[in-house]
Amino acid sequence: MVDLLLINPGDRMQIYQSLGSTLSAIEPPIWAGLMATFVRNRGFSVQILDANAENLTPEETTDRVIEMGPVLTAIVVYGHNPSASTQVMPSAGAICRSVKLRAPELKILLVGGHVASLPEGTLQAEDADFVCGGEGPYTLVDLVKALKEGQPNYDKVRDLWYRDGETIRVGPPAPLVRELDRQMPGMAWDLLPMEKYRAHNWHCFGHLQRQPYASLYTTLGCPYHCHFCCIQAPFRNGERVLGYREGVNSYRFWSPEAVVAEIEKLVTRYGVRNIKIADEMFVLNRKHVHQICDQIIERGYDLNIWAYARVDTIQDEATLEKLRRAGFNWLAFGIEAGSDRVRDDVHKGFEREKIFSTLERVRRAGINIGANYIFGLPEDDEETMQATLDLALELNAELANFYCAMAYPGSTLYTTALKEGWPLPDRWSGYSQHSADTLPLPTRYLTGAQVLRFRDHAFQVYFNHSRYLDMITRKFGPETAQHIREMASHKLIRRHTEAPQNNEGVISAP
Repeated sequence: MVDLLLINPGDRMQIYQSLGSTLSAIEPPIWAGLMATFVRNRGFSVQILDANAENLTPEETTDRVIEMGPVLTAIVVYGHNPSASTQVMPSAGAICRSVKLRAPELKILLVGGHVASLPEGTLQAEDADFVCGGEGPYTLVDLVKALKEGQPNYDKVRDLWYRDGETIRVGPPAPLVRELDRQMPGMAWDLLPMEKYRAHNWHCFGHLQRQPYASLYTTLGCPYHCHFCCIQAPFRNGERVLGYREGVNSYRFWSPEAVVAEIEKLVTRYGVRNIKIADEMFVLNRKHVHQICDQIIERGYDLNIWAYARVDTIQDEATLEKLRRAGFNWLAFGIEAGSDRVRDDVHKGFEREKIFSTLERVRRAGINIGANYIFGLPEDDEETMQATLDLALELNAELANFYCAMAYPGSTLYTTALKEGWPLPDRWSGYSQHSADTLPLPTRYLTGAQVLRFRDHAFQVYFNHSRYLDMITRKFGPETAQHIREMASHKLIRRHTEAPQNNEGVISAP
């Protein structure tokens, strides 16, 4: 009998519709892999079931759970990135219901970003025995220990929410994992179906060989406070335990040596070339970035890496040169909006000139750009959304991601939406950017349906634009340009844009 079974849930076709079959990435579950390492290092047996990568139904997942009969089953609720946690909840909930229907004696814990944001509500709504209100690793160890004792005392399990009859109780808070190199030294790659993972299509423009693929963290957390971001939610309890001041975000590092040891394992043992650095902000600490790059360059690996940066964290040409030599072929930037007013309102204030100058320097270094844009931030109207599309067309990045503003649980936007009574999706699947029932936030001037309609229009305009396709053909070849045309031919079903709506959902002006 295995002590702990970690499940990565997911339903690619529900989350991404037709994009889920061949176009979307299939990401390794980083948090499940890290938690497995943490728990194994404390002497417990662990397995990972990646139901998303193996494309298992809830019933097929239940078959595997019953076959293994674990002491504890933990469903890890994260998506492709930390902000994608909520959209995984329908699959996680379906697995809970299926397991409890067929094997009610098996104990289930829900853990992850969405869960930590709404622990009491999640416990009330889902067929799980327990919910984790924090980061997770200490909760897993404490709970497995308690369950193996035979007469468990849940009061001492840190960050645990559980039922005591009709009463919901919560254990003491757990600290954050502080010594990452020693306590959580990388992912349990040996427990994952490494042959299943697939890079984003754009990550491999020019050759479109998307496997093998892996993603990993070099840091945890982010020091910034963008109102639409929810990634710090699992860390809040641990930050308070460690004495962080209110409003200060934790930001933890693996050493460059530990990071490059992980990359070396991926290259030599699994033949991985395509790598995503999943940090919310990788290009931030200059010393950390330089040391990682230097060690990769010393080893002579031929890698194809992408990572996140900010317009205001690219400070010097030397950093760009090192990134390029180490194999960072792509950097992704949160441009967000074309209007200074819209950006400033969500604490993403940098000047338009800074955007152009930074991206030009990145391109001169030979690095491709992934530009991320958000339609429907609170100050957006038709004119400012058009300004965002115009900016995207002018920048003409090698990849543009067009998102709608979502009030993800755990974000400042979610708290504000609840306080102000703004309309939110009535199902968790509605928080997925690509689902049929997605419903963005309204703005002070537009309904969510109007925002969504404009986002889908912008996607078609950008990826069918002659200037963009000409640039792609020159840089990556006609095969990649044709691949993009085929990608743009996928039309998503959008239930909330099928008929015109009135302005009842518009946010009232402050």
